[in-house]
Amino acid sequence: MSSRTSPKVAVLMGGPSAEREVSLTSGRECVAALRESGFEVIEVDAGPDLAVRLADIQPDVVFNALHGRWGEDGCVQGILEWMQIPYTHSGVLASALAMDKQRSKDVFRAAGLPVMDSIIAPRDEVKARHVMDPPYVVKPNNEGSSVGVYLVNEAANGPPQLSDDMPDQVMVETFAPGRELTTTVMGDRALTVTDILTDGWYDYDAKYKEGGSRHIVPADVPQEIFDACLSYAVRAHEALGCRGVSRTDFRWDETRGLDGLILLETNTQPGMTPTSLAPEQGHAIDMDFAAFCAWMVEDASCNR
Repeated sequence: MSSRTSPKVAVLMGGPSAEREVSLTSGRECVAALRESGFEVIEVDAGPDLAVRLADIQPDVVFNALHGRWGEDGCVQGILEWMQIPYTHSGVLASALAMDKQRSKDVFRAAGLPVMDSIIAPRDEVKARHVMDPPYVVKPNNEGSSVGVYLVNEAANGPPQLSDDMPDQVMVETFAPGRELTTTVMGDRALTVTDILTDGWYDYDAKYKEGGSRHIVPADVPQEIFDACLSYAVRAHEALGCRGVSRTDFRWDETRGLDGLILLETNTQPGMTPTSLAPEQGHAIDMDFAAFCAWMVEDASCNR
């Protein structure tokens, strides 16, 4: 950062991904919080002219509030590294790894973390036949926020009729039953565990529509499971090489005890509204949303 009294922060939001609207919401909330903390803030809807705009703005720090491809898969991070601008969240490699669900699971397995079996298969083949025994889940290998997720249950009459918007290659993953749990890591510290309650599948609407889900913070689960979530989240964060804030999602089949706890994925750019899961966990440790965002600015760096 420069020595100016009030660091100039460019907040990247929007962008071209399927999660553009979520990113705009996150970005606006972060802008308001950072201004409340005394930062000079400039909003940037990140498009193909991003490098030109940042060269003109000359920010001290970039707050990356983008979601989805391009914004959190290492591409924008590469631009910021090239321009030598400190930025929030993870670097190029960790961002690219976490966004690629299959490769990140390979990293988790190597670190001794529990994940479900999965394969990458052609979309047309997945539409034509069951490529694994139901129940299973079909999803893009490199999108977030439950974009394009299909659950194929044991009673399914046939394979899923995937939308033409799905990529040519998709991930097919053995379904992990149980409760939805999540843990935020901030720096090298796991904050707490949230139990996410929904009336059905934890899909895009459950995540982002009002009343779509309820959050129990801290989760009312056995201490062994609570501690395992904290430990696994830190280990996942470190195995991928993340920095700043990340959030790791789990499913827990309580009929199987610790053996029923499965790591689903790590999100290097979790949602950033005051009621989003990661800031909500910050609040649970007495860090309000403005302080949460300010910590991320202070933690920003590059060359990683």
